[in-house]
Amino acid sequence: MPSHLFADRPAPQPPERDAVDALIHRTRRLRGDVDAVRRDAVVIDEDDPQLRWQRALCDLAVHHLDDLDGHLGQLREGLPVQAAGEPEPVASAGAPAAGSQPGSLLSRVGSAEWNLLTDEVSWSDELYEIFGRTPASGALSLDELPSVLIPEDQPLLTSMVTACLVDGKPIDGEFRILRNGGHMRTLHMMGEPVLDADGCTASMWAVLRDVSELRRSERAVGRTRESASREHHMARTEHRMAVELQEAVLPPWRGSLRLPKQGATALDIAGHYLPSESSDLIGGDWYDAMELPDGRTMLTAGDLTGHGIPATSAMAMLLGALRGMAMAGIEPGALMGHLNQLLESTVQPALGSAVYCRFDPETGSLAWAQAGHPAPLLFRGGAGRPLPRPDGVLLGAASGVTYEQDQVRLLPGDVLLLHTDGLTRRRENRGAGPESLLAIAPRFAQARTAQDCVRAVVEEFGGAERPDDACVLVARIGA
Repeated sequence: MPSHLFADRPAPQPPERDAVDALIHRTRRLRGDVDAVRRDAVVIDEDDPQLRWQRALCDLAVHHLDDLDGHLGQLREGLPVQAAGEPEPVASAGAPAAGSQPGSLLSRVGSAEWNLLTDEVSWSDELYEIFGRTPASGALSLDELPSVLIPEDQPLLTSMVTACLVDGKPIDGEFRILRNGGHMRTLHMMGEPVLDADGCTASMWAVLRDVSELRRSERAVGRTRESASREHHMARTEHRMAVELQEAVLPPWRGSLRLPKQGATALDIAGHYLPSESSDLIGGDWYDAMELPDGRTMLTAGDLTGHGIPATSAMAMLLGALRGMAMAGIEPGALMGHLNQLLESTVQPALGSAVYCRFDPETGSLAWAQAGHPAPLLFRGGAGRPLPRPDGVLLGAASGVTYEQDQVRLLPGDVLLLHTDGLTRRRENRGAGPESLLAIAPRFAQARTAQDCVRAVVEEFGGAERPDDACVLVARIGA
């Protein structure tokens, strides 16, 4: 039985792999073209600031095209499953296309040069904008620059500048600054020393890029990946727990069961659980058979709304109560009333359907009651029919309900089939209803055991078109 909140909506589909492959191919071609321009820029005049600017932009473009290539590869492969204890990788995002519009790459990249001989500092207009300063306030010297950084990033900048000026190492790192008003920005700095004719460091130039939005996007991607991985892990854990709980509650016997073990009217019983087309949807379906203390036999099937641990735990509670009341000899109609009261009193309200049959092997009499559940199907002489249903509403649907009880006599050779309604429900209602089950009556007539009958049902209804899980229980009289 599907949840009363069930809606059949198509799941969002991932992008086509071929489309992502085409994007990766174009990205790598573009990366090769930019890299060729960068190689040509290496041999240009080092004293030309404009050409150094161009080379730095090429370096940035190659760096972010590599990131974009990596992201597209991740998109093609799908979200990785994080192993327990494995740190989550930090994702990168590709750079936006360069342009002159506000917020574009060029408006977020500035250049600077610090002359060590004259103490002159030269900033581009874009760099003033990035730092939130006006040209009238003047550029920051290398000694003043750390003052605008957050305290924990100041040692990093000092280390990078010292390595550049003393050891001639290029600068490539990030730090965070605080602008007026307390707004924090993240800057990526790339630079290198400029040597004089004697090979001594005369100045240091750098290109600084405001990557605040980029880093925010990376953190958002990282949080999303972490959340998705966590939800995936939780879903797998819940599914495993629901399966384990279901297996612990459903009948321990497998194959066939004979009750009582001797007698001309003994029941040959077999049952089966059929998962939905999505094995993640573990529901509250059950079936059971048990010999009672007075020699009679209990047969039952039922279903609760919902899926996962809430449904399977409620099913365990309800089936446990049903077994206890059956052992106590409570009549089928009264038993359904008690189950209804029990379901009403639960903390998490739910709806359920159930059928309970009690078979007397001495008289061949079957007493039964139902709560909004498909009627048992009786197969006799190569034909089948549903038993007339006594009145009974869904469990948990109303208070103070009285459930009627009916009785029918079974004959040797009869086959009784109990099932949950998910068995015959198909997508778009194709093949739905008990008629599809009644159509396999000729196969039941040829079956030699209850297990053969169950096998026929599974072959007919065990395909992948069923949107909900289901149970089937078959009892063959006079085996």
